[in-house]
Amino acid sequence: MKQELTGYPLTLDGPDRPMIRFADVSKSYGDLQVLDRLNLDVAEGEMVTIIGPSGSGKTTVLRMLMTLETIDEGVIYVDGNPLTHMPKGDLLVPADRRHLRRERANIGMCFQHFNLFPHMTALENCTEGPIHVLGLSRDAARERAEELLEMVGLIDKRDEYPARLSGGQKQRVAIARALAMRPKVMLFDEVTSALDPEVTGEVTEVIRKLVGKHNLTMLMVTHQMGFARDISDRICFFHNGRIEEQGPPSELFGNPQSERTQQFLSAVNEAI
Repeated sequence: MKQELTGYPLTLDGPDRPMIRFADVSKSYGDLQVLDRLNLDVAEGEMVTIIGPSGSGKTTVLRMLMTLETIDEGVIYVDGNPLTHMPKGDLLVPADRRHLRRERANIGMCFQHFNLFPHMTALENCTEGPIHVLGLSRDAARERAEELLEMVGLIDKRDEYPARLSGGQKQRVAIARALAMRPKVMLFDEVTSALDPEVTGEVTEVIRKLVGKHNLTMLMVTHQMGFARDISDRICFFHNGRIEEQGPPSELFGNPQSERTQQFLSAVNEAI
């Protein structure tokens, strides 16, 4: 990452500022360029799904937002503030750990393989972060966790350990755990791909509920086109580290303009 940046705003202001902005973001691993000057805005309350072939940079986008990966060039902003950088005078410089930790608190993520704490009950999984990171009292954290477990339909499983939960139930606990931190942005990385088809609907319904009832900004990566079509405000098709094509699901799936998008969707449909 370049040590100092000029030409980028120190903050994003105004009523129309996006909740997430990737500004000229590039990332390479050796000779392999994963993202190539990516520019992407996600509005507050918008649900955006990223699709594309393996190696197109989809998951890297989420990992950068979680600060699990650094960037080589550009800036990422979340809720108007730079995430990857911090202001120093009139310049942006690479963020230190304190800045990253503060800004990352606005972001929650659900992974493909749940990542629940196996030695904790469903309720304890949802109270650990609010108590030790947010400083909530145990009573307040428990009340919040029970409310969220009720929302995802698992209040009756609050005292169960992950080993006694189904895959769909584990993923719903993982969503409740992420929401317990009161994030402004939720990231979903292939959250249904590790599940049996008959329980995928459980998780899908919870995410639909989030879309309908909570003013969360959501960014999702998935290979399940039907899921993406049903739940998204906008679809972004990634190819070679860039957005090849984007638009509402009805347009991108119904009348894709790019030849590469057409090829990808045709291949996906043939595999179903």
